[in-house]
Amino acid sequence: MNYGEAMKQQRLACGKSLLQVEKDTGISNQNLSRWERNEVLPNIHACVQLAKYYGITIEELIGI
Repeated sequence: MNYGEAMKQQRLACGKSLLQVEKDTGISNQNLSRWERNEVLPNIHACVQLAKYYGITIEELIGI
């Protein structure tokens, strides 16, 4: 599993839409979508923020 698939899986497991994650975290849904499609690598700050939001580790967030 690549990082984008892992990020999308975590989001869906929490029952969140891209728009809901954007509203709750301030990370644009465009960036979230690009990360989930493996078009762009997320920065470490965003990974930390999303891991905290989902209640998981960074390793789990990116599928390690």
